[in-house]
Amino acid sequence: MYEPIRTKSVHSMADDASYPHRSREEELDIQLAGHLAALLAVTDELRALTPSAELDDAAEQLAYQVARLRGGVLPPRSAAAASTEPHLSALHRRAHALAGRALVVAASRADTAAAILAAGRMDAHADASRLVGAP
Repeated sequence: MYEPIRTKSVHSMADDASYPHRSREEELDIQLAGHLAALLAVTDELRALTPSAELDDAAEQLAYQVARLRGGVLPPRSAAAASTEPHLSALHRRAHALAGRALVVAASRADTAAAILAAGRMDAHADASRLVGAP
């Protein structure tokens, strides 16, 4: 009644060995490095607006973690021009959100060093956001 299917399905995965495959751990490394690099960019912008030793230390720790995850490749660094107070508050909120994303990925990857760093940055930016946003 029915004729059997004689060709491979177009919906099945190719058996091509040249197709690049990454493990879950490699994907999480890439994702975590991206979140930490974005947090580093915001931290560098904050450092340009409000220089402090604490932000300098945080930036160095973030750069180290990104380089570790990227096989020793240092992340690009940036500096921003001076701006206004509402911009500072927005930067702290953005940094807090990025640190939260990094914390989630670091926890799923079981990367204790990155998780501790991300949690610390979340606390610092939450406190700073409250101070900057206060009248």
